[in-house]
Amino acid sequence: MNSSIQTDYSSIKAHYRFTKEDENLLAEMKQEMIPFTEEFMDGWYDFIWNFGKTADFLKDETVIARHRGKVRQWYIDLFSGTYDISYFLKLYKIGEHHVRLGLPTHYVNAAFNYVRVFTLGRIYKLYKNDSNLTDRLKAAERILDINLDVLTSSYREEEMSRFLSLSNIEKTLLGFLKKASEFFNYLLAGALVMVALFAIGLFVYDVYLLFAVHESIEQGILTTLGSLLILWAAIELIHEEIKHLRGGGFALEAFLTLAIAALIRKILIFSLSPAKTMDVLMYGVLVLCLGISYWLIVHKITPSKK
Repeated sequence: MNSSIQTDYSSIKAHYRFTKEDENLLAEMKQEMIPFTEEFMDGWYDFIWNFGKTADFLKDETVIARHRGKVRQWYIDLFSGTYDISYFLKLYKIGEHHVRLGLPTHYVNAAFNYVRVFTLGRIYKLYKNDSNLTDRLKAAERILDINLDVLTSSYREEEMSRFLSLSNIEKTLLGFLKKASEFFNYLLAGALVMVALFAIGLFVYDVYLLFAVHESIEQGILTTLGSLLILWAAIELIHEEIKHLRGGGFALEAFLTLAIAALIRKILIFSLSPAKTMDVLMYGVLVLCLGISYWLIVHKITPSKK
């Protein structure tokens, strides 16, 4: 059990300036807010199903029904007016359960955005002519912030416990691997810049051939367009690598885009030669395969809503 929650829950409320007046205001609103519960629940599930992987955690009707009951009770308890050690321990247990399931903390944060917008919207609708409207909104904001803080604290403690359980050798190795990963990422970014520069050189060379060499204008234009396509794909790769260096995921689809661009350039060039018909067909099949792979990566097929 989380000892910090057991001993410092009052400090958490103090840090958020969550006062007895806030508790009383939330309790006053309970009977007015309860009629909105089912509307909240319907909107909640519409919202979380859009995450795409919700079905991985809510696998059947029994689990969904149990989950729905717990979420409903949690929402009603937001306006209970009693926020003691028992309330905080329930929140922490919910957070622990999320960690055990492997639910990404991003989903928790995103879901709270829906809760916040819905709750504040209904409070404003009910009390827009009330002189205490601002205080009511602040009280709701604070209890939601406290809930999110406690729920996500389980993730922070899990990460810390994993790190502390490592031996000194493992910690040293982990630090070395992180630095090595950063070095190779920057090396990859530099290599991509070189690729973009070579693509610019290729474009300039194709433009030179178009005007200085006696070749068909049609072939010269298609070749130049192919070079521009490669340059565009290289620039996209650089953008994706910058996102990766800032903490984003590895964009495999960007590399597929570059491969597709290179093959399309070949097809544009070979399409003008009848003797290259089989080559065009072969490259066309490769482009089709890469295109399907790109589609599967970008448009991940997710389970349908139950």
